[in-house]
Amino acid sequence: MPRPRLLVVDDSVVVRKFVSDLLAAEPTFEVVGTAANGKIALAKVEQLRPDLLVLDVEMPVMDGLETLRALKRLTPAPRVVMFSSHTQSQARTTIEALMLGAEACVAKPSGLLASQDAREAVGRELVEKIQALTAARALPSSPETPSAPAAPRLPPPRIDLLAIGASTGGPNALALLFSRFPATLPVPVVVVQHMPAAFTGAFAERLARESNLAVQEAAEGDVLEPGQAWVAPGGVHLVLEPANGALRLHLSDAPPVHSCRPAVDVFFQSAEPLLGNRVLAVVLTGMGEDGLDGARAIHQAGGRVLVQDEASSVVWGMAGAVARAGLADAALPVDELGDEIVRRVRTGRPL
Repeated sequence: MPRPRLLVVDDSVVVRKFVSDLLAAEPTFEVVGTAANGKIALAKVEQLRPDLLVLDVEMPVMDGLETLRALKRLTPAPRVVMFSSHTQSQARTTIEALMLGAEACVAKPSGLLASQDAREAVGRELVEKIQALTAARALPSSPETPSAPAAPRLPPPRIDLLAIGASTGGPNALALLFSRFPATLPVPVVVVQHMPAAFTGAFAERLARESNLAVQEAAEGDVLEPGQAWVAPGGVHLVLEPANGALRLHLSDAPPVHSCRPAVDVFFQSAEPLLGNRVLAVVLTGMGEDGLDGARAIHQAGGRVLVQDEASSVVWGMAGAVARAGLADAALPVDELGDEIVRRVRTGRPL
């Protein structure tokens, strides 16, 4: 297979050099060029035909959002990883970019160029995400989901929690799901989306605009209520706890799981002992296998597990792992998944 061709777009010459040198050192990539703004980038896309852009958010002449809109009109369009600083305005813009079709974001640490640790951490994250995205495009989709159907089970009496896990490609998938949820959804919704801490608040705000539900970033001690949704904050785990006959959210500084904090497995596994078969777990697009152990615990307790199918996933890692383990009651396209979730939480019964 030819090496994926990368274009680095950032208005800072120092950042362009750092990122392009970092990626050029990877033998699986080919950095074909750099650009100082979106206008230059578009010209180089036409000339160089890159497979993926590492794209800055705030740039002169043409910013990241304008560039992304223009890129999406191309056929085929290159994949895009947004490379954004921690400022609140850039966080909101990055979330808009993810909703417009960028498939991943990486936060620029404030000490990116001063700290060796920061350079190494952001380098690992960039390389991992680019490898996952370019591999997903290079490999053909399987004609069928390679999963064994779940064994027939008695339907649960009701569903009391909708727990959703996602990673790469998740923001856009979640927006589609939430657009299908009615204000009368009879269960609380908790989302664990792999995302830097700088972006999860802005993501919760953006998701609220796509939904009839009240959506907020989770805070310590929040009590779950039907018809409301919480997004796990970046940088901490989210755990479910009992609280005087109710359920509340706890933020934990426990070590990362699967190199992730928050981790889907941590939340799923905290919900299973409290709710047993009354959990509906949904695993969406994302790299890695986070969510597999938690989905197994929920499945074994008699709860239900749905996954996004391979064809509609940006990276069929997390959902694919659950499906291949035979834990999924169904694997559905993301544009059908929202309606199926609503049906199940209202009836508690599979088809």
